[in-house]
Amino acid sequence: MDIRKGDKLVLRGLKFHGYHGVKQEERKLGQNYTDIYRIVKEVVEVPPKNLLESVAQLIASTTLSKYPQVSAVRVQVGKPHVAVQGPVDYLGVKIIRYRNLDVQN
Repeated sequence: MDIRKGDKLVLRGLKFHGYHGVKQEERKLGQNYTDIYRIVKEVVEVPPKNLLESVAQLIASTTLSKYPQVSAVRVQVGKPHVAVQGPVDYLGVKIIRYRNLDVQN
């Protein structure tokens, strides 16, 4: 199975201040946007983690465990307000996790 050929579900710039409606062409996957949004919200807003990598890993592992139809997850987490000695948009981490693809011969 070549997972690079699969569709990508992208949620970017989540700010947790509004609701995004489901368009006609999104009816098939519309619910997944809402569900994955909730996963991200729960991970980000409750209990604090020491590392952004831990936040990204929990988002990825929860998504893969709840959605067997998802074969890979790329998660990017950024922290916009950090104490550094210069200007920065944000500091963050980007991870990619794949579902364990057992191939039977």
